[in-house]
Amino acid sequence: QVQLQESGPGLVKPSQTLSLTCTVSGGSITTAYYYWSWIRQTPGKGLEWIGYIAYSGSTYYNPSLKARTSISRDTSKNQFTLQLSSVTPEDTAVYYCARLQVEPDYWGQGTPVTVSS
Repeated sequence: QVQLQESGPGLVKPSQTLSLTCTVSGGSITTAYYYWSWIRQTPGKGLEWIGYIAYSGSTYYNPSLKARTSISRDTSKNQFTLQLSSVTPEDTAVYYCARLQVEPDYWGQGTPVTVSS
C-alpha cells in the first residue's frame, strides 16, 4: 500500500517561497512509470495541477505556474519537494501530493497553506 504524507509550514508570508515535502512509503519514487505530482485546491478554482517529477527525474509544470515552480527529489529519503516562489494570497490552498500514472491513484491527506502577512 502506497502512502504519501505532505509536510511543511502552514503559513507563508507574501513574496516568500512556499516549500512542501512529500514523503512516500510503500513504493519507490524511482519505479517506472509513475509521476509524482503536486496538486492544490482552492475554494475559487477547485483542483489545480501544479506539476510533477517523473520516476526518471524529469519534471513538468503547469504553464501558468511554471515561472515560480520547482519540484525536486531526494531518492535516498524517498521524498519529493515543491517550491513555489513569490507567493501571494491567491496561493492560499490545500496542497496535495499524489502518485500519477494515467490518473492520480494515491493521494496524501493534504496540507493547508495560508499566505498572509
